[in-house]
Amino acid sequence: MKNMIRSSTSSCQRHWILAGCMFFCSLLTLIGPVWAELKSGPEAGVVVAGFKTIAVTGELAKTPAEEIDYLKARTDRTTVFLFVSAENFQRPIARYLKTLDKSITDGIDGVANVEAVAVWLTDDVQKSKDYLPLAQKSLSFEHTALTVFPGAKQGPDGWGLDTEAHLTTVIVRGGKAVASFAYRSTNETDIPAVLLALKKKP
Repeated sequence: MKNMIRSSTSSCQRHWILAGCMFFCSLLTLIGPVWAELKSGPEAGVVVAGFKTIAVTGELAKTPAEEIDYLKARTDRTTVFLFVSAENFQRPIARYLKTLDKSITDGIDGVANVEAVAVWLTDDVQKSKDYLPLAQKSLSFEHTALTVFPGAKQGPDGWGLDTEAHLTTVIVRGGKAVASFAYRSTNETDIPAVLLALKKKP
């Protein structure tokens, strides 16, 4: 009788262990894509293609807003392109942008004439055009132009942007990508890595 009880208990334990393992494996399958490395933006050394974006704020912005190719306008100067998913723009990303802007304003050792260009990627271009002046009023950027990409929210051709990224940061110097950073979520704590890449010599 005792042997039967032990056998039944052992069988029950094995059943729950097996069920637990199956649940854990299913959970890994579901969250695996979240853990997977997000790749968005060109690799270092890649020559990037120019593209036009609607300048809403910044030193090159005009009224009414015009499309500008910042890569052409800034020639060999260092530019940080910030591709922002409009539908995912929230305060943590705003803090990231503001912290980067302040770092550029304060000066980055060894790098002169740095400017940032934030490019909103959206299905509703007019909505973003109306919103960005309000964002500028709130955040008071000094070295970050706010723009809206007029094409598909996948962004400009040849830049390898992933629509899963809430923000893609691409440092460009001399027409080539220096570094790319892709985020599903981010805040100002990620800025030191960007500043380190900015200081990197070609």
